[in-house]
Amino acid sequence: MEIELGVQNVTRPVTFNSDEPAEQIERTIAQALEQHTPIVLMDNKSRRFIVPADALGYAIIGSETRHAVGFGALG
Repeated sequence: MEIELGVQNVTRPVTFNSDEPAEQIERTIAQALEQHTPIVLMDNKSRRFIVPADALGYAIIGSETRHAVGFGALG
């Protein structure tokens, strides 16, 4: 599942894939926001992503959309 985190004052979002269930990721983010502690998530390659909770702008959990590349069919 794709996770996208928008961080305040940062141009590009943090995007990664995780094997964690969406409910667990949502709980982790909600708990960090409540307690003003860093959000710590792990991707499917066992890398940790640490984002300050107070700097989180948005979170998209389970995004299945793929960004189109190229021009597509014209005409």
